[in-house]
Amino acid sequence: MESEPQSAGGSFGTFLIVWIGQLVSVLGSTLTGFAMGIWVFIETGSVTTFAFIIVAANVPGLVASPLAGSVIDRVDRRMVMLVADTVAGVSTGLAAALFLTDTLEIWHLYPVAAVGAIANAFQEPAYGASVPLLVPKRHLGRANGLVQAGPSLGVVVAPIMAAALVATAGLGVVLVIDLVTFVFAVTTLMVVRIPRPEAIAEDDVGASLWRSFSFGWKYLRARPGLLGLLGVYAVSNFMLSVVGLLYLPLILAFSTETAYGAVMSVGGVGMLLGSVLMSAWGGPRKRIAGIMGMMGVAGVGVALAGVWESVLLIAVFGSVDMFLGPIINGTSQTLWQTKVAPAVQGRVFAVRRMVAFVISPVSLLLAGPLADRVFEPALMPDGVLAGSVGLIIGTGRGRGVGLMIVIAGIGTTIASVAGWLLPRVRNLETEVPDALEEVSL
Repeated sequence: MESEPQSAGGSFGTFLIVWIGQLVSVLGSTLTGFAMGIWVFIETGSVTTFAFIIVAANVPGLVASPLAGSVIDRVDRRMVMLVADTVAGVSTGLAAALFLTDTLEIWHLYPVAAVGAIANAFQEPAYGASVPLLVPKRHLGRANGLVQAGPSLGVVVAPIMAAALVATAGLGVVLVIDLVTFVFAVTTLMVVRIPRPEAIAEDDVGASLWRSFSFGWKYLRARPGLLGLLGVYAVSNFMLSVVGLLYLPLILAFSTETAYGAVMSVGGVGMLLGSVLMSAWGGPRKRIAGIMGMMGVAGVGVALAGVWESVLLIAVFGSVDMFLGPIINGTSQTLWQTKVAPAVQGRVFAVRRMVAFVISPVSLLLAGPLADRVFEPALMPDGVLAGSVGLIIGTGRGRGVGLMIVIAGIGTTIASVAGWLLPRVRNLETEVPDALEEVSL
């Protein structure tokens, strides 16, 4: 049964306060993520160990998603964000204390990353489900462009700052900075109010937490276009998850940590420009066509980034994906916020998040061993692929990682084409009615 469209309400001023707090928090978390990756890779020299840290920062959040979605739709979404930011901040503070007392070990970062992942499993869907309660429908695209600006700005400043701080002041200082940003985010949330959405007829508000989560699946099964779009994102995420992991060993194979930071910052500038464009533009009117087209182009850019041993070319081609990412994600988020009733967005977005990212940890777990034991040896001067693929992309240290990036990019483009060829996905915007109606604030 389809529900009546619900109105967006709230205050754009409240959205800006929440956005500023979350922007600062994302900057701190991004800085910490880069710093931990650099520190771990320098300490161990292992892609596999580096990958395990990233997996620890993802899997627990996926496991927590069913509970998170149910909680978000039952309680005040502002309170969910408050608790999540507080828990993540305490975990970061403990890690900072261990480092500053010279007792931090590699294994300590696994529980820190896990706690952060669980907190993010609550915070991210609650934030996303709050936006349509605060912003008019016609401005959702622009608002989501602003939301995308947080990660974008983080990637601009975090790589260079992380490399410099790890080399000079140490990881502990980065963790302290992150802790301060959490405090700022909590403070901004304490001074605002986020409206509660109205219940819809098809919702079972008295269901148990598990049955409440299963409602998210039921809601999506009744809308196969959304489910198909989710499948396209799952495949794309499987391919692209390894790219962020592999850029570090790709560049360090022939250059320095500083070059890696510069490449990531150039990509961050691309992300930031994409976010600014999304904020000013609001995204394409034909959202599915825009998403699939831009995803295909992004995949080509990723593939080309793995072909040459050139910091300049990696930065240029890698920034294509980074530039288009905020526009793709902002357009997709607007589509989901428009098609899913606000009262159930916590559960539906939790399912969406879990499905889209559940195979990413598998990709990451495979990437390390495949890089270290299969692709890198295969593209050494005497490797099995040296006389074939090696003639195109070269041989030696880092070339196997480059081939993995090429494969990931091609796979992403294929996923976008397949998505467009699925009628339910292609016609989603006309087949699934809007669940959010326009109001004037």
